[in-house]
Amino acid sequence: MENRYGRQDTNGKVVANPRLAELYKDVLNEIDEDPTRLGLQGTPNRMAESIEFLTQGYSQTVEEVVGSAIFEEDIDEMVLVKDIEVYSLCEHHMLPFHGHAHIAYIPNKKAIGLSKIGRIVDVYARRLQIQERLTNQIAHAIQKVLKPKGVGVIIEAQHFCMMMRGIQKQNSSTVTSCMLGGFKTRSETRSEFLQLVYGPNGKR
Repeated sequence: MENRYGRQDTNGKVVANPRLAELYKDVLNEIDEDPTRLGLQGTPNRMAESIEFLTQGYSQTVEEVVGSAIFEEDIDEMVLVKDIEVYSLCEHHMLPFHGHAHIAYIPNKKAIGLSKIGRIVDVYARRLQIQERLTNQIAHAIQKVLKPKGVGVIIEAQHFCMMMRGIQKQNSSTVTSCMLGGFKTRSETRSEFLQLVYGPNGKR
């Protein structure tokens, strides 16, 4: 049996995809490690379980995670959820990048349960990604399910592919944004969003 987190045995315990585990065993052999030594005996299974969990977004949809948590509300002021933790895998090197998302929308007679905004982030973050695409996918998903007057998304993240290899710049960070509707067309709306996120001096 399968669920979104992987396969389950007859007792309901999540187990690794055996094909994936075998491939990870091959990886260990290729880097001159011994997958039979004590410390590595369970590693291929754990690696398979990890990659299935970290890419579970492929088997999820926004409609699934939002469910019925959209409410009719007569409000039109900006709603902002700051500092949503983001963990994803760079599609170029399959190394992690992590940071925070700041997401705002202007309701158009509808509001969404606040926890669902974080769940929408995970639907797209738990895939192989680039930060620029992730930012756009989140914004357009919220626009689609809520049809608000505008959506603003900012993601700040650090990329291990820059920190651990290549250029090895440990203190670098990447900021991406996507502005839709009123956030794109109205400078005062965009400024309000940025001030709420960064403060009047533009610093967090």
